[in-house]
Amino acid sequence: MRKVIIIPVLLFTLVFSALEVKADVNVSADSAILIDQSTGRVLFEKNADEKSLIASITKIMTAIVAIESGDLSDNVKISNHAIGTEGSSIYLTKDDQFTLEELIYGLMLRSGNDAAVAISEQVGGSEEGFVHLMNEKASWIGMTNTHFDNPHGLDSDTHYSTAYDMALLMSYAMENDTFAKISGTTSFKADGRDYAWANKNKLLTSLYDYCNGGKTGYTKAAGRTLVTSAEKNGHTLIAVTLNGPNDWNDHIQMYEWGFKTFAQTEIQSKGIFPFEKKAGEVIHGEINRDVYYPLREGEFEHIETKTFLTENDPSIDSHFAKKVYYLNDEKIAETSIYRVSDTEKEEDHYNFWSGMLSAISHLFGDHDG
Repeated sequence: MRKVIIIPVLLFTLVFSALEVKADVNVSADSAILIDQSTGRVLFEKNADEKSLIASITKIMTAIVAIESGDLSDNVKISNHAIGTEGSSIYLTKDDQFTLEELIYGLMLRSGNDAAVAISEQVGGSEEGFVHLMNEKASWIGMTNTHFDNPHGLDSDTHYSTAYDMALLMSYAMENDTFAKISGTTSFKADGRDYAWANKNKLLTSLYDYCNGGKTGYTKAAGRTLVTSAEKNGHTLIAVTLNGPNDWNDHIQMYEWGFKTFAQTEIQSKGIFPFEKKAGEVIHGEINRDVYYPLREGEFEHIETKTFLTENDPSIDSHFAKKVYYLNDEKIAETSIYRVSDTEKEEDHYNFWSGMLSAISHLFGDHDG
């Protein structure tokens, strides 16, 4: 069973958990994974923890580190080192005047290795300094089977990751609005170019209507690598394939199966509820967020909950307990419980019955006129 990783989201905590799920999915890739974006639940995986060369999907990390650590409006100095970088290119020259934001578009849409080096030198002070930031971020995210040697993904024996780790990275990066916007852009024209950069991600540009972001990669040694995100009816999934000769179809197949098989299900509604502090003593607490989890048919009935006291003497508005949710004995989510005053309790009670009366009146109509 995969090790559980807990990540805080919007005042409640959700858990990355790979519950056993059999999928009618056959992919061409050596390694593959499909996860739910909001909770991290692994829906499908194949050799997802196998370390592999990853090629240009490396640039997802380059982009998010640059967005978080740099000033997007800064003009970037283009060095000879950047210009001379081998592989895919946006053909930088010494005379080019690009902002950091524009170079990130060139990085993500056209996979410019020269853009990757220019970005790294601007943000990290040097390529080596930037790579240090990349590895620090990987450790913070929980990418335990990943190591970066460079910002572009050219092959190196000690530059590797896994399908699972890259899914963690994409999930993290897509929470950033700037990254999500750039990753989901089909074409972009920088001020310093008289033509637009078209995105190489064909799922986004033509093959799959629900795709909203991603990054392609290829080297002869790594094969085709691909990380994408797709959203359908408010449900977002992330797919990764490594060395996948038919990767476009692999991703579409995983997405279609995932959207069909799993539904975002409310497992806890927000509200004010009584909680037993100890024998004979009941206090009221508020769960202030609805909690959702992707479930397949029949799983909801197997969810169990436990409530744990975190403060013996809670003050008003304090986080005094947590409610934990389990599916087949695996922890899948938890949410905080906050102490509320008697006034808030009475208002919640009033609002509940007021809402019920309003709904009944609307249903049967007003008979006074």
